Amino acid sequence: MPSLWVSIISKCTIVPANKSLMEDLKLSVSDLPMLSCHYIQKGNLFTRPSHHSSFDSFLTHLKLSLSITLTHYPPLAGRFTTDENGYFYISCNDLGVEFVHANATGVHVNDVVSSSSDVHDCFKEFFTLDRTVSYDGHFRPILAVQVTELADGIFIGCSVNHAVTDGTSFWNFFNSFAEICRGEREISKPPDFSRNSVLISPAVLKLPAGGPTVTFSDAPVRERIFSFSRESILKLKSISNNQNSKKLNRMEEIEIIGKQSNDTWLKQNDVVRSEISSFQSLCALLWKAVTRARHLPSSKTTTFRMAVNCRHRLNPKLDPNYFGNAIQSMPTYASNDDVLNNGLQWCAELLNKSVLEHDNGMVRKFVADWERDPKCFPLGNFDGAMITMGSSPRFPMYDNDFGWGKPVAVRSGKANKFDGKISAFPGRIGSGSVDLEVCLAPETMAGLESDPEFMSYVTIY
Repeated sequence: MPSLWVSIISKCTIVPANKSLMEDLKLSVSDLPMLSCHYIQKGNLFTRPSHHSSFDSFLTHLKLSLSITLTHYPPLAGRFTTDENGYFYISCNDLGVEFVHANATGVHVNDVVSSSSDVHDCFKEFFTLDRTVSYDGHFRPILAVQVTELADGIFIGCSVNHAVTDGTSFWNFFNSFAEICRGEREISKPPDFSRNSVLISPAVLKLPAGGPTVTFSDAPVRERIFSFSRESILKLKSISNNQNSKKLNRMEEIEIIGKQSNDTWLKQNDVVRSEISSFQSLCALLWKAVTRARHLPSSKTTTFRMAVNCRHRLNPKLDPNYFGNAIQSMPTYASNDDVLNNGLQWCAELLNKSVLEHDNGMVRKFVADWERDPKCFPLGNFDGAMITMGSSPRFPMYDNDFGWGKPVAVRSGKANKFDGKISAFPGRIGSGSVDLEVCLAPETMAGLESDPEFMSYVTIY
């Protein structure tokens, strides 16, 4: 179909500035299930840089910076190979990444960042390799960058193979790209390409000829960004932990967006228990509100699924900058009636319990279960009662200063969108706020927007 917003000006291939000497990297038990997923599509919206003499010189600088960045990330310029035993590898063969220059000069920044309406359709056209399945990395670029010129801004969108990176690796690359572009000589988070953990398995994933297909439908969904201020999230956290919000100290405010590795413990009435995090409290609010909006049968089992970073959970730990997927999908179950009839604290405690239990032993159990039955990850909302939370407000999405200031917004493309898919971003307004990118069936979204409890915590700007 013809584009409504974007015109493609040019396409080219960018190769690493230096030839790669890296050996093939074997896909792990966290990488392989993602072969049936779409490429990750995430990007940053910026106001237009003023110091470049022309947009052509700006593009030349971006291309050179990308080429240099790829020398630190050789897998992104490679392709998949499958050996005679059925094992999948990334061949770091320097075939390069796709670079697209596009024009959307009919679009203004202020027109497309409102949180009071659905996400503007133009963002779906700000990414290339749209709807590409990750298995296609055998013959298509593993990474593609599209730079779209707006009337008064720039959107830099990256599409990257989900069997090669998770969110941590994706944003570390994006940060490195920005660092090189603004003139840094070294990147701050060099990727770790080691392949010597329990995630590297002798199990073989058998796929049909031609590769897997995505497991979710193309049923229409509405997509909206809901913003939550630091104050709203602190209030939710105080309810979940049965605390007076005025007693929350500075350390608890710093925790606002969740925990990277260490759990906090509270002592109440001489009983020591794990503190429920701010993010778990926010997830509990969403779980209750979406379930209420779906009008499910009372005994229906609902599922809240979260992507869990395993880097710090394994023993021995993986490097924090381990490159690849090091995530597992952790489900929490409860009946429709239990979610609706119990308070916020009850739902938050269930989510907190699941997170606490996902330790080294649980990570290894997930690995062993997959090895007994290797398969791609069934992404979707198969029974109408599932919520899938991805991404993280901990990711450094707003650290991408390419030399003319930080982004004004984070947005994603069409990839991996279905009823119940949620992505968490650090808040656009900063100060510990959180933005949730929510995709729901139209009737469910209407119910969420009219939910007084949920909307009382939402900030509109």
